[in-house]
Amino acid sequence: MSVPAWIKDSIFYQIFPDRFCNGDRSNDPANVVAWEAKPTILGFQGGDLRGVIERMYYLLDLGINAIYFNPIFLSSSTHRYNAVDYFQIDPKLGTKNDFDTLLDVAHRNQVRIVLDGVFNHCGRGFFAFSDILENQSHSPYVDWFHVRQFPLDAYSSGDASNYIGWWKYKSLPKFNTGNPDVRNYIFNVARYWLEQGIDGWRLDVPNEIDDDGFWDEFRSVVKTTNPDAYLLGEIWDGDRRWVGEHHFDGLMHYPVRTLLMDLLNDEIKAADFMRVSLDWLNHYPLENSYAMYTTLGSHDTERVFSLLEKSIEKTRLAFFFLFTYPGAPAVYYGDEVGIEGGKDPECRHTFNWDESTWKIELRQWVKTLIRVRKDRNSLRRGDYHPLPVSGGNVLAFSRTDGKDSVVVAGNASDQRVKVTIDLGECPLKDLQSLRNHLGTERVTIESEKITLELNSWCGVILGRE
Repeated sequence: MSVPAWIKDSIFYQIFPDRFCNGDRSNDPANVVAWEAKPTILGFQGGDLRGVIERMYYLLDLGINAIYFNPIFLSSSTHRYNAVDYFQIDPKLGTKNDFDTLLDVAHRNQVRIVLDGVFNHCGRGFFAFSDILENQSHSPYVDWFHVRQFPLDAYSSGDASNYIGWWKYKSLPKFNTGNPDVRNYIFNVARYWLEQGIDGWRLDVPNEIDDDGFWDEFRSVVKTTNPDAYLLGEIWDGDRRWVGEHHFDGLMHYPVRTLLMDLLNDEIKAADFMRVSLDWLNHYPLENSYAMYTTLGSHDTERVFSLLEKSIEKTRLAFFFLFTYPGAPAVYYGDEVGIEGGKDPECRHTFNWDESTWKIELRQWVKTLIRVRKDRNSLRRGDYHPLPVSGGNVLAFSRTDGKDSVVVAGNASDQRVKVTIDLGECPLKDLQSLRNHLGTERVTIESEKITLELNSWCGVILGRE
């Protein structure tokens, strides 16, 4: 039950369903909030599955080949991390037929679909918890949750006290996954949606279910149902305990995102960045390192364009590294056109489909990087070797897969620099010159070294002529 081979070739796009595109206004709630309004915690804005189907051409044009959806099951919130029914698509997002159509359209275009699995907690309307609220200690589902005392009070103000809620939220009662009935329910949910055709699960806060036996069994259920399914864990600190044959194929690679933001905000230098980026690659078994979900942002983080001082140049370099580093690169919806926003809920702004509002040059840059990554096996599957640099705050490394090899260099400063890069053990060192795959210039190799002049916040991907 190894890591799916397709992950190395994947380019993900993350969609927050309520905010991507409204394709069917008939399923909008009566009090739907205007699409252009500032996002809030409570306001539904009408995005749905039909909207994703309508905009599939946009995603294919960008070049992605996998989609990670935030939760889509019946829920009382815009984020849907408080599921009421795990077997039902939220009607505000569409129908099961809409979902089946989306899967069909995606798969016909070689796009994989990964769903968000929220199995640590549910919503207060979930049938078992609702039964406890109704019947209190007489409920047959008392042991499905962590009830401390009766009567159970789920709706008054304040934190949860007589039962355990995720981070003490009363709206998010925590499952008792030690209960075999709860485990079987969750495993049946996982199996059901895989049988419907999804390609994997992203697991929300899996460390909150601190039970290796549970996750070992969960993985077995998933891989038995579909050996090619991807298992992605939301682990923020990069603890390697959570990858491997008993847990997940990859993790959301927040540590590398943080490292990259530190570099671009001048909190660390390129030499330290290269050293630590290599350390993170070596932190996991190799097949898991290449299955990490690498991203510049998500529904839980400040928008990358805002975090980088609304600098197109810095954001371009961030994407440059994202698509040249090992792992499965992921674009959070709208980051490719420069959507702005702070932390939740501001990072969940609707996608503005008026192209005049887009940072067009940024989207074109992302398209170019995706195309180059798809063209070069070395960028998807190759090893990662930092290269010595003389002069400038420049990151430099080689990626090599068999006969395919590239040299990557990026200037992480606001000054134009001239640097010399020692190609070392890179197979390209014996050639006479290299060509930039992101432009037209050529670079001469002399004594196994190259000299580059790089504009501020710019990078090159060099390969054979």
